[in-house]
Amino acid sequence: MKILIATPEAVPFAKTGGLADVTGALLNEYRKMKEEAYLVVPLYGRVRENFKLRDTGLKISVPLGNRKVKGRIFSYENSAYFIECDEFFDREEIYGTPRGDYPDNAARFIFFSRGVLETCRALGFRPDVIHCNDWQTGLIPLYLNTVYSSDKFFDRTASIITVHNLGYQGLFPQSDMPLTGFDRNLFTPEGIEFYGKINFLKAGLISADSITTVSNNYAKEILSREYGFGLDGVLRKRVSVFTGIVNGIDSREWNPESDAFIKRNYSLQDIDGKKECKLQLLKECSIRPDAERPLIGMVGRLSSQKGLDLILESLDEILSAGANLIILGRGDEIFHRRLSSAAKKYKGRLHVKVGFEDSLAHNIYAGADIFLMPSRYEPCGIGQLIAMRYGTIPAARRTGGLADTISDYQPLEGEGTGFLFSDYTADALQGCLKRALCVYVNKARWKKLIRSAMKMNFSWADSAKKYIELYDKVARMKRQY
Repeated sequence: MKILIATPEAVPFAKTGGLADVTGALLNEYRKMKEEAYLVVPLYGRVRENFKLRDTGLKISVPLGNRKVKGRIFSYENSAYFIECDEFFDREEIYGTPRGDYPDNAARFIFFSRGVLETCRALGFRPDVIHCNDWQTGLIPLYLNTVYSSDKFFDRTASIITVHNLGYQGLFPQSDMPLTGFDRNLFTPEGIEFYGKINFLKAGLISADSITTVSNNYAKEILSREYGFGLDGVLRKRVSVFTGIVNGIDSREWNPESDAFIKRNYSLQDIDGKKECKLQLLKECSIRPDAERPLIGMVGRLSSQKGLDLILESLDEILSAGANLIILGRGDEIFHRRLSSAAKKYKGRLHVKVGFEDSLAHNIYAGADIFLMPSRYEPCGIGQLIAMRYGTIPAARRTGGLADTISDYQPLEGEGTGFLFSDYTADALQGCLKRALCVYVNKARWKKLIRSAMKMNFSWADSAKKYIELYDKVARMKRQY
């Protein structure tokens, strides 16, 4: 099958979040399955600096309002193609700076979306399926159904869009509409208009042949007004082509048996190395090296979506219960300031690293006892999957993919893989952690819990097979038209 994955980011080339992990991992799995699959990604400056790319010599010309913008196509190891346009992509960051999004993001991703289709034509590659990801590629299915609807080159190309986070929709002023090349009649509530603005994600949701999101529970949640971010009605209309497929993790990168970042490797059969990893992590973070005191870790975006307000409200209770806490991540400036201030107040018990360090992330997953994910909402979540692989027990809110992937510990049966709470309140989070700490003091029960978590299989193989089955289904339907 000929598969094109259109994405604004993908590992190992460019990453701001879990979307990059998903798209990069899917490509690897498809290649293992001998599928003819390729990525198409914008050529950001950092990619050019860090990877040896080949200039294909091919060029594209993309209409953008009343002008045409030129682009060149580069490739990497015959697996990924990059669209070069320095005007739009040769920048320090992918979407914006700490001061806000780039003001021309509409033009950037209109160019990229249409550029993906022009790249296919330039390469002579007629995909059976174009797999779009999030708002940045949401215009592609609509282009296929409108501007390119009579183009024989794409007459058998189906489209799928995956919603990785419905909270990010790509909203732009109506004044950007002429840049798209769409008929103005599409700017309606039934089309891509959304409260007076253009909604790039909505464009994909109303026009793709199939819609997916990254867990079964999140697929159900976003059909509701509470989690639908104003698009629940659109999704309910298309529920017959909407499904959830749980993300996986790269089991080669995230493997405690071979992880080069951690102090000592360990396995399901021999978990003793985890204690050494904990002591090394405590030392690295300037926390007194006490292997018996419970250590809670968090790796992720520092935002209200991730429950940072609950964590800040609960710090006194968490630390007074005898636990230490290590937080790694970056996000909203207000949380940077508040966490940095708290780290000074609780010096020696709370360590905060604003930013991202691959080495520290690996060491938190290996060295912590409990992994904290009190998310307001969580489409899938990758942190809890990695944590369980390392025998670090998740304490998380029962929402989205967290509810799908974590089995709440049942003390009578002694079964489970983590601890869940439902209400989005500091009291509920504190109650969840108290349950976890009560089990932690029983070493036999805790070791059993560690082994139960480590037995879970979250490799990408099963998820990739489900996507291939879906691709095959929509491609067959397209051929029947």
